Amino acid sequence: MSRRVRQRVEDNGKYKVDSPSYTVIGVEDLAPKVQQYVNWTSLPYDTVFHLFTRLNYRDRASLASTCRTWRSLGASSFLWSSLDLRAHKFDLSMAASLATRCADLQKIRFRGVDSADAIIHLKARSLLEISGDYCRKITDATLSMIAARHEALESLQLGPDFCERITSDAIRVIAFCCPKLKKLRVSGMRDVSSEAIESLAKHCPQLSDLGFLDCLNINEEALGKVVSLRYLSVAGTSNIKWKVALENWEKLPKLIGLDVSRTTIDHIAVSRLLKSSQSLKVLCALNCPYLEEDKSYSSNRFKGKVLLAVFTDTFDELASIFADNSKKPKNIFSYWRDLIRKDKSIDEIMLWIEWIISHTLLRIAESSNSQGLNDFWLNQGATLLLSLMQSAQEDVQERAATGLATFIVVDDENASIDCGRAEAVMRDGGIRLLLELAKSWREGLQSEAAKAIANLSVNAKVGKAVAEEGGISVLADLAKSMNRLVAEEAAGGLWNLSVGEEHKNAIAQAGGVNALVDLIFRWPHGCDGVLERAAGALANLAADDKCSMEVARAGGVHALVMLARNCKYEGAQEQAARALANLAAHGDSNGNNAAVGQEAGALEALVQLTQSPHEGVKQEAAGALWNLAFDDKNRESIAAFGGVEALVALAKSSSNASTGLQERVAGALWGLSVSEANSIAIGHEGGIPPLIALVRSEAEDVHETAAGALWNLSFNPGNALRIVEEGGVVALVQLCSSSVSKMARFMAALALAYMFDGRMDEYAMIGTSLESTSKSVTLNGARTMALDQIKAFIKTFMEHQIFSTGALSSAPSMLAQVSERARIPEAGHLRCSGSEIGRFVTMLRNPCLVLRACAAFALLQFTIPESRHAMHHASLMQNAGEARGLRSAAAAASMPREAKIFMKIVLRNLEHQQAGSPEGMKVSYNRI
Repeated sequence: MSRRVRQRVEDNGKYKVDSPSYTVIGVEDLAPKVQQYVNWTSLPYDTVFHLFTRLNYRDRASLASTCRTWRSLGASSFLWSSLDLRAHKFDLSMAASLATRCADLQKIRFRGVDSADAIIHLKARSLLEISGDYCRKITDATLSMIAARHEALESLQLGPDFCERITSDAIRVIAFCCPKLKKLRVSGMRDVSSEAIESLAKHCPQLSDLGFLDCLNINEEALGKVVSLRYLSVAGTSNIKWKVALENWEKLPKLIGLDVSRTTIDHIAVSRLLKSSQSLKVLCALNCPYLEEDKSYSSNRFKGKVLLAVFTDTFDELASIFADNSKKPKNIFSYWRDLIRKDKSIDEIMLWIEWIISHTLLRIAESSNSQGLNDFWLNQGATLLLSLMQSAQEDVQERAATGLATFIVVDDENASIDCGRAEAVMRDGGIRLLLELAKSWREGLQSEAAKAIANLSVNAKVGKAVAEEGGISVLADLAKSMNRLVAEEAAGGLWNLSVGEEHKNAIAQAGGVNALVDLIFRWPHGCDGVLERAAGALANLAADDKCSMEVARAGGVHALVMLARNCKYEGAQEQAARALANLAAHGDSNGNNAAVGQEAGALEALVQLTQSPHEGVKQEAAGALWNLAFDDKNRESIAAFGGVEALVALAKSSSNASTGLQERVAGALWGLSVSEANSIAIGHEGGIPPLIALVRSEAEDVHETAAGALWNLSFNPGNALRIVEEGGVVALVQLCSSSVSKMARFMAALALAYMFDGRMDEYAMIGTSLESTSKSVTLNGARTMALDQIKAFIKTFMEHQIFSTGALSSAPSMLAQVSERARIPEAGHLRCSGSEIGRFVTMLRNPCLVLRACAAFALLQFTIPESRHAMHHASLMQNAGEARGLRSAAAAASMPREAKIFMKIVLRNLEHQQAGSPEGMKVSYNRI
């Protein structure tokens, strides 16, 4: 990266068969229901044939198994005059099965060396046209065999990729075996010798169209001997000796069109050709650097000659070909196609021009210097491609669509496109045109049009236009195609469109979710592009709560887990892990988190992916484990599958990794550490030092998440001591004082509070008296540093005037002002356990006044009504009977002023939550 229209029927959508007639049931909402009988065999044969030509070769072959009448129709030579095998695995066995139908085959398109080897087994002796791409591995032997078996061949095209293994020997065989050859175009040969070209001149008297494109060396003198030539293309060919070429080519008596695009030709050579060649009418010299250096060059002095170059107006130049060019149409291609009275000679020229321009524009778009031609693309390149997409030549249409998909891309690795070019396509009606091509019955056009739509949709404005023109439904339908290339490009389009939140539900409603899930089941092996794009689109869709449930209902969890377990391609692994992460990211709003954990092999596969050699895979796998660890059962299962060890190892190796990987591995350890057993295991495995290193990161997301993990770990006194011993106090103090993230500073303060609320002291003093004295001195210094920073942190939320008034008043308006000033919005996403809330309540009675204030500040954050889990935290305190202790602490004379104010707000929040919650409500808990 063929669709058929189906009528809605009863009986699970299946037709009732009564051969040879078919009973068709009317749509369900019509009353009364009436059966209609359509006798397909009564239709005129030419009508049936016309319908059958819209099917691919696989479906045509299937006709034979339907009934006797269709077996006869399916074998008709009319249906097998042309084959496009590019999207299918065409090998010897397939060729043998098709051979009986291909006696009168005239045209074939193939892809790759295996398909080339199988062509001769079709026994299509009447073959007239062969066109192949991905021919890099095709050898002289294969090409010679093809030529020897098809003496009637009139056209042979191999490219646009380079045919590096084809030599002049194969060209000589072609010349000898195919005397009726009229057209030969080959790309990327290393050397085309004089003997090969002279063989063509001698044995192929009808050869009128010759192209040696992107070759290293050609014999210029020998080309002058092919006197039958009307059209010659040497575009992209290196090392042309222009003096020799001019002396010989200008004498070609029938030469009408010459394509020297992307060569070293200069203005002197161009002028000589236009002046000296009597027959030459069109010279195409697009993207010729030496020619373009002379800014003053003009071809106007050569009457009756057309020069196509970057600095000329292609549409105006081509208008001069026509007899009546006084009124130059805006689009000469459309004007020519709409002519009622056709001129055969002009048609021949225009068809050749379409082909060579489409080829050159694609090559320019693919080249690294495409950005240097930005003005050309904006002024006429985009319009040319759109015009060529309306050509009657299928290969021109496809190449133009591919060029359109390519020229807008600035950075393929990072999916970055040129917005100006994309919007130029949109302004010229390109979206509607591409969608029309995508609805074509020709699968090659479907594939290339879908690719262009996919690339254009990276731009949000263009993506919106695609959606408004009905593009989402078109892509969703194409994603159901049995043609792998079509389905792959359609999935890519849905992937790009699904980035926009406004498109997600539309994709689901169009059946896109089911189509994407089916793609993974349809091609589970060997189709890396399909799998990556389908999983990527599902990952984007799964980020939406509603769409995530659609993905689960469609069997997406099973499909994605299967992909994560079995696929070896890192791109598909990465997107599968990302999709599972997004499915599990919705907390308790749906059951997907638990569903992913319950899917056989899911957690084990994700743990294994954290050990992948590819950073993107490790990052997304860690992110998935982070989200899944919020479920109690998942958390313990992850640990059972070696998740603690794997994630600690990943954290240790992530010092030079991307910030995305660092954040996710810290998050996964944070999620696992909610469990006391996992928290202890993380400490024992050596997980604390790498987390301390991540706390020192300058990246806000990284140090914020690492601080959260250390906060959880510090709940255990053994881990708290390890944090002190590893220098964690200094790191947390620095974070608490300097981070721009209030959330990071808050969690750093909470971790420091846990470490020095007294629970660690007894644990720390175990050992000899000398060790105890040393530890005591170390802890005292760390405690002083930590408490000073906690005090400074809380003070940043205390505005003097508001707090002075708040200390004397319990008015709701005044407390609301204090609450708003102290609130950390992100803290509302934290969900604490009963033991954590209980620890803060106990901390309100700590001898240290700073810790009392810190505990009151934390409880304020957890009970603010706007917080996501305020009701849960209120229920925990209510169920534990903490209300009386809270009031007592708030009224204590020794309570610091700021703590008293915070406690007033906490008590008010609890009253608010109690008034608004159902009686007896019980809430399960974990932290997210």
